[in-house]
Amino acid sequence: MNHTIVALVDDKPGVLNRVVSLFRRRNFNIDSLTVGHTETPGISRMTIVVNSDEVSVERLITYLYKLVNVIQVFDLSLKPTVNRDLAMIKVNANAENRMHITQIVDVFRARIVDVTNNSFIIEITGDEEKIDGFIDVLRPWGIIEMVRTGIVAMARGMAPPYPNGNGNGRLAQYEMIQDTQKPNKMTI
Repeated sequence: MNHTIVALVDDKPGVLNRVVSLFRRRNFNIDSLTVGHTETPGISRMTIVVNSDEVSVERLITYLYKLVNVIQVFDLSLKPTVNRDLAMIKVNANAENRMHITQIVDVFRARIVDVTNNSFIIEITGDEEKIDGFIDVLRPWGIIEMVRTGIVAMARGMAPPYPNGNGNGRLAQYEMIQDTQKPNKMTI
């Protein structure tokens, strides 16, 4: 089963290397990995998709917590989530097939972001199945090049999936720092 693991980590050099090395040492294959800034300065969010059983993922989460720069880890696999992937696909587009490719792009709600005399670059965002289907439909026209960002995921609803950090108060510590950086409101 695919598991989507989200790790909040310190935004410091070497953290990604340490996390990926842990996966390598424990013999986990990473299907997708994305990293980006969060709403809290100094914290990055890693979204990691692995194909493994429940027990192995629980063990992996325990190992992740042992890394110094890991603040919070949670498995989104059993929660209602919104998952997205982005792909850019360069496809052969000559005078004979441009209209067909444009119709396919419209059906999948993708966008043509670059046009040359003999190719299109198409951007598509959606879940993995939608993008895989789009690629399958474009393949007969001749895919020249393709790049995908990897899965990003977010739990549905108002509350974040992490209550107050991992029990050691680190996430709460960041929230307090962020609150002190907010400007004071003036009353008149």
